[in-house]
Amino acid sequence: MSLDSFTESVDESVSGFFEPIASWLGEVVFYAVPVGGTDLPLIVAWLVVAGLVFTGWFGFVQFRRFRLAVDVVRGKYDDKSAAGEVNHFQALTAAVSGTVGLGNIAGVAVAVSIGGPGATFWMILCGLLGMASKFVEVTLGVKYREVHADGSVSGGPMHYLPKGFAERFGSRGATFGKVLAVLASAMILFFGLFGGNLFQVNQSYAQLVSVTGGEDGAMGSSAGALFFGVLVAALVGIVLLGGIRSIASVTSRLVPAMAGIYIAACLVVILVNVGEVPSAVVTIVEGAFNPEGVAGGVLGALIIGFKRAAFSNEAGLGSAPIAHSAVKTKHPASEGLVALLEPFIDTVIICTMTALTIVIANPASWAEARTGEEIGGVTITSDAFETVLPWFPYILTVAVMLFAISTVLTWGYYGLKAWSYLFGRSRASETTYKVIYTLFAIAGSLLTLQTLIDMADAVLFTLAVINIIGLYFLAPVVKRELETFLAYVRRHNSGEAEDPSAEKAPAASES
Repeated sequence: MSLDSFTESVDESVSGFFEPIASWLGEVVFYAVPVGGTDLPLIVAWLVVAGLVFTGWFGFVQFRRFRLAVDVVRGKYDDKSAAGEVNHFQALTAAVSGTVGLGNIAGVAVAVSIGGPGATFWMILCGLLGMASKFVEVTLGVKYREVHADGSVSGGPMHYLPKGFAERFGSRGATFGKVLAVLASAMILFFGLFGGNLFQVNQSYAQLVSVTGGEDGAMGSSAGALFFGVLVAALVGIVLLGGIRSIASVTSRLVPAMAGIYIAACLVVILVNVGEVPSAVVTIVEGAFNPEGVAGGVLGALIIGFKRAAFSNEAGLGSAPIAHSAVKTKHPASEGLVALLEPFIDTVIICTMTALTIVIANPASWAEARTGEEIGGVTITSDAFETVLPWFPYILTVAVMLFAISTVLTWGYYGLKAWSYLFGRSRASETTYKVIYTLFAIAGSLLTLQTLIDMADAVLFTLAVINIIGLYFLAPVVKRELETFLAYVRRHNSGEAEDPSAEKAPAASES
């Protein structure tokens, strides 16, 4: 059997296995009710309500404390004696590397292909609301994190759900919290494999194929797909072995550089077509409230926008607290404020830039995606850049690869923490996970985009249900932590000494 025949056989087997699972999960998770001439998935309403509730509960914290969040990232309130593994900036870039990436480049293209330009407006709104949800979950992640004897840190919903519920509601609450923690761990593990791993590899491979001659080019064969998957798997496996310090070291350099290049390219396309910007903005706003050719009209555009924004910024899912919990701080709310910058960077800035670039450039592939049966992905964004910068798809390919690798690495770390919670922290257990996760990367280039999106979305939004239940119950804890940190900020700014009642670094665990 030739290599092409073998890889084609693998392709059919993998797709044949996952497609029915993705279809079934989608029907269960995205149960919808008829509203306004379209079907409203209840999970989308769940995310919208959570963002609205937390925005109101914390007094529009994402707007009122935005400047303070920037000051914390800059290191103004750093405490080198605090427990943790990385500083505020490194924690932010490690978490952002799990969100800024192909969700912004390919996900936005998917959104405007299905939901029209108006989906962009709803993505931005979702990002603004998601800032409050992100603040809540990350504050809890740091509050209830576990510092191990070797100095490493574990955090996330698998820790703050059982500990927080036990603290607030006693033994019965602890049992319920543990059930939620196990379910959240399982969802994080599965999304890490499908959304954080396979989707990233799939779309970076699609971009590579696009710039090397399409399906008839050197990389378009099944053998090329397999080779690409093996190469990415090898790179991921090497870095993943280094843990969060290694990942943070890579992402703190990689993410700002790649984001800078990507935003600069968006600005070039926008500035070259600066006369088209007002009409593009009008198109986006009009499309949000009076969309044409979008199933379900306004509500259809809203649903698509919110789904893709949630996939992109992960607000309310419980994933970001895993990376942020490793921060060096004695004040959990300080990192919660840092985290609210994530959806702003990810969705409000980068997703908006991508959407404007596509709407202004109006590449032919976007028109084809809107009228055809196949959804558009990263190639639409690439074609939009090519209308102004014919050579930029090659640069974008490099950026896509690096974005993809950084996202795969971060989700590899998230998945490891979920795996460790479920199966223990032994060397053998963690090595088993790293091998499985690395091998999964190979399959990413062999699957169809729609299968991966269906599977990732289903797991992602199941995680949102589990995590947000916990956030509602534990929000009063976050309120107290915010008040404590704001009091510390006032003392710090006035030159007073640290309050001896301030929260101390958590004691090291023997686990």
